[in-house]
Amino acid sequence: MIFSVRKWLERLRFLILFLAFTYFMVQVLNIVSTWITPVDRYREPQGKAMKVFHQDMSEVESESMKERLKLFYWYGE
Repeated sequence: MIFSVRKWLERLRFLILFLAFTYFMVQVLNIVSTWITPVDRYREPQGKAMKVFHQDMSEVESESMKERLKLFYWYGE
C-alpha cells in the first residue's frame, strides 16, 4: 500500500485550518453574546418603568393545585 505524503499533508492542513476557523468563530460568537447580554438583567428598573412581577409566598401556598394548573394553562407559562 502506497501512502502519498502530499495528500496527507493537504488533509492535515485542511484539518488545522478548519479547527482554527471553528475556534475563531466560537470566540467571535462568544464576544457578540457577551456584548448583547445585559449587565444586570434583574436590577430595579429606572425612570417611569416599574417591576410588575412580585411573587408573594403566602399567596402561592394558599392556592390549590387545581388553581395553579388552571393558571398554568390559561397563561401558557
